[in-house]
Amino acid sequence: MEAKIIQLQSLDQLEKWIKAFERHDINRSQEYYHKCLEENINGTRITLFAVVNDEIAGCSHLKYKSDYLYFLESGIPEINDLNVFIEYQRQGIANRLMDEFEGQISRTHKKIGIGVGLYKDYGTAQRIYCRRGYIPDGNGVSYNNQIVKPGSMICVDDDLILYFIKDLSQYKLFFGGSL
Repeated sequence: MEAKIIQLQSLDQLEKWIKAFERHDINRSQEYYHKCLEENINGTRITLFAVVNDEIAGCSHLKYKSDYLYFLESGIPEINDLNVFIEYQRQGIANRLMDEFEGQISRTHKKIGIGVGLYKDYGTAQRIYCRRGYIPDGNGVSYNNQIVKPGSMICVDDDLILYFIKDLSQYKLFFGGSL
């Protein structure tokens, strides 16, 4: 299956994205969608869609300024909210989206980051990231983008995240980056 990768640039694309997420029971606020479009237009975020037969099969974002303080302070762009709809999984779409982000970022940055949840629903993503060469950032787990202190009581939900980083220096050879 061949997926076309396109960037969010218009209200028409935004509406298709909203409908695709609604069909797959992924809930986001209207404010979130419009903020993403605005940030794509002003260049602080890249939202990519994988499109198969004119249908959105998945999407993800690249945030140049992460909400996770360690990435923000270290100048590490973050791949964020990577979603591939179940009927399109195991066909390389997540890897295609990540390849695109890594290739783009390798031209200007030495590292890229990504976070992943810690319960079973995130198992496939955890394995993909490790196979792609991502390693934990060394700060332990975070909850709501704050590093969890030893002895803390936290909820195991979508906000409990382990963040990973990847060295992109190898991409310089392939994409002509200027590290």
